[in-house]
Amino acid sequence: MLPPMLRVYTQEAQGRMWLRRYWGHRPLLACVLGFTETGLVPGISAAGATPADRRITAIADAEFLYHGPQPQPHYPLPPLTEGISPAIISHSILLAQRIPLVILNAGLPVPPPVPHVDLGGSPAQGIETGQALSPLLVRQLFRQGLVWGHRLANQSGQGYVLLGECVVGGTTTALAILLGLGFPAEGKVSSSHPNGNSAQKQAIATAGLEQWRSRGGSPDPLDLVAAIGDPMQVVVAAMTIAATRHGGVLLAGGTQMLAVYVLARAIADYHRMPWHPEQVVVGTTRWVMEDTTGDAFALALAVEDVPLIATQLSFATSQYAQLRKYEQGYVKEGVAAGGCAIAATLYQNWQQAHLLTCIERLVARCQSAAHPQSA
Repeated sequence: MLPPMLRVYTQEAQGRMWLRRYWGHRPLLACVLGFTETGLVPGISAAGATPADRRITAIADAEFLYHGPQPQPHYPLPPLTEGISPAIISHSILLAQRIPLVILNAGLPVPPPVPHVDLGGSPAQGIETGQALSPLLVRQLFRQGLVWGHRLANQSGQGYVLLGECVVGGTTTALAILLGLGFPAEGKVSSSHPNGNSAQKQAIATAGLEQWRSRGGSPDPLDLVAAIGDPMQVVVAAMTIAATRHGGVLLAGGTQMLAVYVLARAIADYHRMPWHPEQVVVGTTRWVMEDTTGDAFALALAVEDVPLIATQLSFATSQYAQLRKYEQGYVKEGVAAGGCAIAATLYQNWQQAHLLTCIERLVARCQSAAHPQSA
């Protein structure tokens, strides 16, 4: 029987088998950071209250993920429209369970101020241009992803690789990739907004697709990423392909990681690359699964062959209003939060009370770091 904190929504038999295989095993988290100018479009994302905030969200999340709360961080977590960064969830679990972390920069405006792997990438232009990234850069990032997928899978030993991401505006690039690969993703990708902004995402993705198709629309999925993707997507797709040759992969995220999965499958098929898709699950939060402005469940059914798993973590009884905002539809996921909560249950059988206590303890530390004189 599955513990109550875990639920397999699609491909149940395969998902349960994966969970049994990695029960009691410690993962390694690789968090891949990227940036797209699409994330600066007004109203596109709630992961930062202003475009200036959103430009540094991934950088600030990386600093927090690595260090946790500090009195004077280089890049403070930007104020959100509502709620609090999902990096709070991830860091609290990594710290308490001593889960190894590797941060990879796939293409940020400035490098994060913490130890990281620089993959030599660059930020993507807005996808409405149909020319988001250089095709040569996409192939360079893909090769780097293969190298690091092998390397980190070997480092994980008998565990598994937990692949997370932070890309502001990434659900819009995910929608574009899904549509470009022929999936009926309209209205199905999640949003950090409580009321969603599907029409805005659809308009931007459609504009980029039309630009790409007007120039011939190459059948190579790598060229699709160059046209309408972001640098994280191609790196994580490559890492997934490579890591499955060694063991398990948990793609830590919601609809963005479903897009990465279908991209990995399309690349492996097109370029005839060996991999083991049965080694992969997508892991997210209950908030994504209950998001009425998207439909991750229907999207996963359309993808067909990957299990979609979600932690049943709840903040309904939290003493902190910022955490209770998750129950109102804000934030929902990011920076591998759902995957880390799943990993906490898999590795040390943490249930609701233990997870909530651990996360709230970190929120208290954040408040003390921000106001040391009142601590």
